[in-house]
Amino acid sequence: MTDDVQRKPRPQFLPWFLVILLIAAIAWIGWRTYGPNRMGDPIGTTLVSFEKQNRLVVFTAEFAPVVASKDSRFFGALKSRQVAVIPARVDYSVDLSKMDRSRLSWNAETQTMGVRLPALELSKPNLDEARARYMREGIWITRDAEDDLSRNNTQIAEREALESARGPALMELARNSARSAVQQNIAVPLAAAGYRGITVDVSFDGDSGGALEGRQPATAIEKSKTGTI
Repeated sequence: MTDDVQRKPRPQFLPWFLVILLIAAIAWIGWRTYGPNRMGDPIGTTLVSFEKQNRLVVFTAEFAPVVASKDSRFFGALKSRQVAVIPARVDYSVDLSKMDRSRLSWNAETQTMGVRLPALELSKPNLDEARARYMREGIWITRDAEDDLSRNNTQIAEREALESARGPALMELARNSARSAVQQNIAVPLAAAGYRGITVDVSFDGDSGGALEGRQPATAIEKSKTGTI
């Protein structure tokens, strides 16, 4: 063997490995900076929490309307009158099945979720006729007359209970209760997803401004707040 034997060049793997490593590092930094939020989509998380319950009862009001009706038969020869006190209950609810992305907004900079709820819905008054109290007047009250008097008083009681339930003071109490309930409903799943110390702005259809513009009273959800509705 001679000293003129030439040595074969060794492959230069190290520079290429460093280039690939550098590209991977740049891609990872870019994904972390501009890629999807690792905590997920806050609006999507909120919508999932709404899907679990189609209707949310946020407030209940009870009334005891005093109503009266009259009955006349046989050309006015038999007149009767019935006064009744009929306890009634009206539920205020929010139809969460109407919630979609157009009713939500998320401000990542201020950590604020804007929510616009459908208008409150009032249930048909639930009359507790088992606890109703009746007073009847008349020389002779026929069975048909008694049935008509009770039917009329039931209709009047339902109408008056619903009219009372629509009063401004009770409607505002129900809205405040709805705001608090929805804030809790949103805070718990978002906290589980990693969003803490957020602010929830809640408004209703027909409100001026609206929560999507952040003009409604805000409630900050603290880290320590737990529980749901």
